[in-house]
Amino acid sequence: MLRRISFTVAIMVILSVGKGHADKPFIIVQSTTSTQNSGLLDAILPEFEEQSGIEVRVVAVGTGQAIRNATNGDGDVLLVHSKPSEESFVADGWGVQRFDVMYNDFVIVGPADDPAGIAGRSDVVAALSEMAKSQTVFVSRGDDSGTHKAEQRLWSETGIDVNAASGTWYRETGSGMGATLNTAIGMQAYVMTDRATWISFGNKDDYQIMVQGDPRLFNQYGAILVNPDKHPNVKADAGQAFIDWLTGADGQAAIAAYQIDGQQLFFPNAVQ
Repeated sequence: MLRRISFTVAIMVILSVGKGHADKPFIIVQSTTSTQNSGLLDAILPEFEEQSGIEVRVVAVGTGQAIRNATNGDGDVLLVHSKPSEESFVADGWGVQRFDVMYNDFVIVGPADDPAGIAGRSDVVAALSEMAKSQTVFVSRGDDSGTHKAEQRLWSETGIDVNAASGTWYRETGSGMGATLNTAIGMQAYVMTDRATWISFGNKDDYQIMVQGDPRLFNQYGAILVNPDKHPNVKADAGQAFIDWLTGADGQAAIAAYQIDGQQLFFPNAVQ
C-alpha cells in the first residue's frame, strides 16, 4: 500500500524534481463522463492546479473504458463510480489503493405523461418490473459505464432478461449519458441517469424524475493511483498528490461547494 504523505510535502517533492524544466508537470486522470459532463472537474481542478502547479488532463469515458485504459497504463489516476470494478482493479494489482471521494445517486427520468405509471415510486426494482410488464420503452447506455453496470445490477434483481428484449422495448445506445438522454427524450422513453448529469443537462423537454430515493440507487465515486510497479511511466507522486487533495479538506470543500441552480451535485465522503 502506498504511504500517504501530506499534500504540501508531496507538492514540494514533485516541484523540486521538475525544477529546471520548462514544461508544466501534468497527470492524466481516466474519469467517468459524469464528473466532466456535470461541470465538476472544470469547477474544482483550477484550484488544485493553482495550489500544486500540476496540470490535470482528463480523459472522460465510461467507467468500464476508463478502467481498461488505466489497466493499459494510459493514465496516472482513475476516478470512476463502480466500486466492485474498482476493487477488482486493485485486487488484480493494477491499482495501488482505492479511496472513497464523494457520492450522489441515480434516478430514473421519463416523460410527463408517464406511460408506465411509475411516477413517485421509491422502489426502483418494482418500477423497472412495471416498465418491462407494460413493455414501455427504456433506453440504456449499454456501454459498460458505471451507470450501465448499476442499471444491469438492478435489472438482475427483477429477474428479467433485458438482453432478450434488446431492440424491442429495451434499447441500447452504446453512448455516453448526454447522448443517451437525448435519445431517450427523442423516443419518449425512460432512462436511468446519475443525478449530477441530469441537473446539468440542458435538453430536459417535459421530462421529470420518476423514481428516486431507493438505497439501491446510491452512487459512490472512488479514486485510485495506477500501480507504478505495473506501469513505470505512472507519475506516482503527482498522482497521489491529486488523490490526497481530492480526499483532503480543500478538495472535499471544493466538491461540496459545486452547485447548479442552488443544487449540490456531489457530496464528499472521503475518510479524513
